[in-house]
Amino acid sequence: MRIPMRVDYGVRALVELAMHYGEGPVHTSEIAANQGIPESYLVQLMNTLNRFGFVQSRRGPQGGHQLAMDPASINLSMVMTTLEGNTSPLDCFTYPADCVFADSCAQQEIWKSVEESIQNVLSNITLAHLAQRQNYLSGQSGYRG
Repeated sequence: MRIPMRVDYGVRALVELAMHYGEGPVHTSEIAANQGIPESYLVQLMNTLNRFGFVQSRRGPQGGHQLAMDPASINLSMVMTTLEGNTSPLDCFTYPADCVFADSCAQQEIWKSVEESIQNVLSNITLAHLAQRQNYLSGQSGYRG
């Protein structure tokens, strides 16, 4: 499975916001610098995340971005689905009528099992988990949520 850059950057930005949860807005430039995300690309991501209710954004000198909900309530499956849409490993899962082998495909069960396993993992990892891990790995005190 390959993780698209949009999802990687989106998760990084959200983890950065989770690490500052409850502290107020974080400037785009700070998120970009701390997470190695091009600022112009981050602006686009933040607009998308704002539109889907993950982030609250405010313009101006006192502005920035903050999570719109508790980091423990946002899991990676939600983020990936929002930023990438269809995450199925095969198109026939999404459009079974388009596959002539849908009823007799030997590999379909295996790939379906892989997809379910991935979704299970993604659904059980929250931004709170990732923020705690990020703080631990960087030697900081940890997520306080």
